[in-house]
Amino acid sequence: MKGYWLVMGKAIRDEAAQKAYGALWAPIAAKYGARLIANGGAAELKEARQTRRVLIVEFPDLAAARACYDDPAYIAARELAWKASSRELLIFEGAIPDTAQAG
Repeated sequence: MKGYWLVMGKAIRDEAAQKAYGALWAPIAAKYGARLIANGGAAELKEARQTRRVLIVEFPDLAAARACYDDPAYIAARELAWKASSRELLIFEGAIPDTAQAG
């Protein structure tokens, strides 16, 4: 099964930190085969308290999702993400249907 990160963040408070995080994230994502499959879009946050942004990142498997989070390069990038905005990140295993193939 694939591994995922579900990231729920508040509004970005530091655009420079967010941009720097994005630059660091790209090679880390490539290393772990991660791809962003949802980035805000038309999500309806029905029971969110302060969440303003929702992202889902897909990995080949749960081990890769965990290893990426613990990678020293990501630990450094994560500091920028925390500076950019408050967020919650959940790592989980599962299968998200490919909407392009559904129906």
